[in-house]
Amino acid sequence: MKSQYIIAAVVILIIVIGISNIKVPTKTAPLSAGEVLVNAPAVDDKGNGVSTILRVSAKPGTGKVLVDVNQIIFWADTQQSIQTARSVAQQATNNDLSKVDLTYSIDTNASLIEGPSAGAALTIATIAALENKTLNNSVMITGTINPDGTIGEVGGISAKASAAKSTGATLFLVPQGQGVKVNYEPEQECEQIASYTICTTTYKPTSNQTGEINGIRVVEVSDIQDALKYFFR
Repeated sequence: MKSQYIIAAVVILIIVIGISNIKVPTKTAPLSAGEVLVNAPAVDDKGNGVSTILRVSAKPGTGKVLVDVNQIIFWADTQQSIQTARSVAQQATNNDLSKVDLTYSIDTNASLIEGPSAGAALTIATIAALENKTLNNSVMITGTINPDGTIGEVGGISAKASAAKSTGATLFLVPQGQGVKVNYEPEQECEQIASYTICTTTYKPTSNQTGEINGIRVVEVSDIQDALKYFFR
């Protein structure tokens, strides 16, 4: 009986120690060497633009790609973008990433990040972490990342532009062809049938290269090298 009490006490002690070691992020932690934060715009379930904070750190290691275990949903949705971001960053920096461990996490609004649309921001942050550089926080970017380093189209540009502006950014980088404002102009066609005139109105899209969306300057970028010049001071 005494031995059973001892075993029970040990089990309870292990559980308590395990619970005490679980870390739940409550706010943005300070940065360490080789660690970078980047603001990335997203769209919530009501169609509103919001800002998320991506954190990437690079440390000597064995080529591991790590993720905050408290955000496993984020990992499942974005692992392909992370792998592509890592590959493109390796090409851009000529670093041997078999000797570097990269850790990815989201400090705010983790549930709103959609993997593909965060690809460009993840790549920028990875490059900055590898080179231990400071990013220009007045710039934000949206777009997918392709294996060849090109930046692909995403949705919600207008809402994301609003999010970038509300965060304090003064420049919003978007994929090639998406820095336009689309207007719709009515066109009416009429035909005479017997004594009746029947008219049909259709709305055709017209695009204007405005250079600004929702009050923030917008610049199109075609690839990651094109984007980097705006982020590095």
